[in-house]
Amino acid sequence: MHGGSPSSEPPASAPVLDRDELVRRYGRPRNYRLVFTNGVFDLLHKGHVASLEAARSLGDALIVGVNSDESTRRLKGPRRPYQSESDRAEILASSRFVDAVTVFGEDTPEDLIAALLPDVLVKGADYSADEIAGAGAVRAAGGEVVFVQLEDGLSSSGLVRRILAGGAG
Repeated sequence: MHGGSPSSEPPASAPVLDRDELVRRYGRPRNYRLVFTNGVFDLLHKGHVASLEAARSLGDALIVGVNSDESTRRLKGPRRPYQSESDRAEILASSRFVDAVTVFGEDTPEDLIAALLPDVLVKGADYSADEIAGAGAVRAAGGEVVFVQLEDGLSSSGLVRRILAGGAG
């Protein structure tokens, strides 16, 4: 895990990190508030940006876990993702709200969350408390789980449907 004395400030932003490096840089002990969220983030849209902004407002650094291409196919079907994991990770890393991004290959980020133990775990309000991977580990370590409101009618799937229908609607 993380060695040495805890830092009172998060590390300088680094775009895309593997799990080991992420945990080394952002793992415990630390003296700042670390926020974590995750998802596929297939076609980044305004709803994603609003969720990332809301998540970042809850702490001093925001880490985003991105489903790998393989885990996205298992969860969303063989025609997904629309963009590669490296493209999705780089796009997210360019957001001013995001401090670091990592890609995970499991169907859920439970192991990643257990290794990182963020102070705040953020998911969209479309999830229920019992559906949140890693929530138990975060709470057991003294952290909290926060649900952020989603923008109505915004989703990557909906965006693709509108594109295929030929409208911006």
